[in-house]
Amino acid sequence: MLRKIVVLLLSLLSLTAIFAEGVVEETSTPRYVASTSWVAAIAEIAGLDGVDTVAPADLKHPPEYEITPMDVAKVAKAEIFMYGGYEAMMKTIAEAAEVKEECKVQVRTTNTLSNLTLQVEKISKKAGTEAEAKKRLGEFEALFQDARAKIKENGLDQIKVWANSNQAEFCNDLGLNVVDTFGPGPLSSDELLEAKEAGYDLIIDNYHAVVTSPLSEIVPSTPILIFTNFPSSLEKDALYKVISGNLEMLWNAFGI
Repeated sequence: MLRKIVVLLLSLLSLTAIFAEGVVEETSTPRYVASTSWVAAIAEIAGLDGVDTVAPADLKHPPEYEITPMDVAKVAKAEIFMYGGYEAMMKTIAEAAEVKEECKVQVRTTNTLSNLTLQVEKISKKAGTEAEAKKRLGEFEALFQDARAKIKENGLDQIKVWANSNQAEFCNDLGLNVVDTFGPGPLSSDELLEAKEAGYDLIIDNYHAVVTSPLSEIVPSTPILIFTNFPSSLEKDALYKVISGNLEMLWNAFGI
């Protein structure tokens, strides 16, 4: 009798494990997968909610993330896989995940309004979320239009801005007067001298690879802002918060 009870219990445990494994398999396979949090944030504007990422969102340099076998499986099962194309993982994905061409969307990751519009239209067309994408994109259009107007009204379009090359497009799109760029690598001795002699009114660096630390002593009176390109989490409205956060720094620096 005891033996029958033991066998029955073992059978029940086995069935429970199989059922649990099936549930995990089903719920852990997202419909939409993005290579990084930046791509995922752009996809959210396109109307795609619940986008998962391959590289963890809290990485400072997610394109350098090396993909794992579990990542490959996740990408291979995604209905839509979105990527920038420059990530280290892409070679492995191309060889191992064998994602069908009709399931892939390459996304240019630059936070200008024109680029975001193009990428959102591309993604939403693939996912069939055009109506929601139009609504969400409208919020970004209003954000940029308001920022451009405020920059012009306060004369910030006339000041000399020195920007990290990875922030220059965004700054120009806002209407800031970017007269030259630096980086993304460490500043050279010539660039340090240039910062001292050029008389820049504002310096904008990139949070994901800050190189302007030496300038705090060389040009102590010049505001140095550290703008962010992409979110460090997959929260709602992630990219909107990134861009509005950058703008808030700018307003605070000039008392606006």
